[in-house]
Amino acid sequence: MTDRSGSRIDHLNIAVPDIGAAMAFYEPVLAAIGITQMLVIPAGAHGPAMTGYGWPDRKPYFWLVDQGTVGTNMHLAFTVDTRVEVDTFHRAALAAGATEREAPAVRTEYHPDYYGGFVDDPHGINLEAVCHHPG
Repeated sequence: MTDRSGSRIDHLNIAVPDIGAAMAFYEPVLAAIGITQMLVIPAGAHGPAMTGYGWPDRKPYFWLVDQGTVGTNMHLAFTVDTRVEVDTFHRAALAAGATEREAPAVRTEYHPDYYGGFVDDPHGINLEAVCHHPG
């Protein structure tokens, strides 16, 4: 894994209508690129149940929040280090119930080394794994 300390987004919450279904989808998909469940917060005085995911040597930065409504045109891209990881993410997402959007490929409209694959998660969120390095 590369050093991810340069990231400027501290965390991102994704509202989902059913956190159990979302967790069942995201856990194997994120695990395919080294992201693991790190924290589960039950529903309570603070609000609905939440589950946080992240790199094992960091804090959670990607959160699923229960009882929410998925926004329109939502897109989330995970940066990975290799094109193999893009392919692995894409296969894991399809196996977990995602819908094919665009198979992994070089996308020169973004830049010459942009390699990404796109799926829609079961709630309709457009997910991508992207590698910015040459083959």
